[in-house]
Amino acid sequence: ALALLLVGAARPMTTVQPPRREGTVILAMDVSNSMRADDVKPTRLEAAKTAARAFVHRQPPAVRIGVVAFGDGAVIVQTPTNAHVEVVKAIDRLTTQGGTSVGQALVTSLSAIAGKPVTIDAEALASDSAQVDIGYYGGSTVVVLSDGEETGRPDPVDVAEVASVAGVRVHTIGVGTPGGAVVQVDGFSVATALDGELLEEVASITDGTYHQGHDAGALAAISRTIDLRFKLVPEHTEVTGVFAAAGALLLMVGAVLSVLWFGRVV
Repeated sequence: ALALLLVGAARPMTTVQPPRREGTVILAMDVSNSMRADDVKPTRLEAAKTAARAFVHRQPPAVRIGVVAFGDGAVIVQTPTNAHVEVVKAIDRLTTQGGTSVGQALVTSLSAIAGKPVTIDAEALASDSAQVDIGYYGGSTVVVLSDGEETGRPDPVDVAEVASVAGVRVHTIGVGTPGGAVVQVDGFSVATALDGELLEEVASITDGTYHQGHDAGALAAISRTIDLRFKLVPEHTEVTGVFAAAGALLLMVGAVLSVLWFGRVV
């Protein structure tokens, strides 16, 4: 008992790995001109914003969230942060422009997760995307909110293969309807419709999920169902209490045995 109490007095530490919801999530928001369509009320972009806000509000503080806006290209408008208020502000600022490149959205999202520019060789991507190594980022997630009308490069399916090898799961939310709508772009009437097949394929490659909603409320409800992987996070914890409790227990046992054997506490 005295030995245990002495060890406890030294304030010993140990490392434990409790399961805790922690990781990095990138919200990849489609801001192409087709997101002006109103087949999802009030518009595709506003419905996507509502869903993204609902997702952010559901996440615990330990989850770092970033925002990528993509049209013809993609840009990180909010680096991953635990300050979720700043994430919502970044979502609120998004406006429409350009075409749609889901592939570029995924590449930029991987860069945001890695914390550095991720360069993917085009020839290697085309020949065998599963062999492209960008490092491992298990516990990271990309949530793509888009109508899926791909108009650019690289091929999002190939980039999804790279994300899968890197341990990044991609969930996709289809914003739009198969019937589509007509939007005005630079004086021209352009027909646009949801390409759910592409988004579903991208999600399935990374073991993610695909969802589709027909209004802002449905999309927000869907975003709340997306679960993140649990990550084992090592923590250094002081275990003085364990040694003190064990020492005290042995002292009590010794006192009881002493009374039984000698009629008094020695």
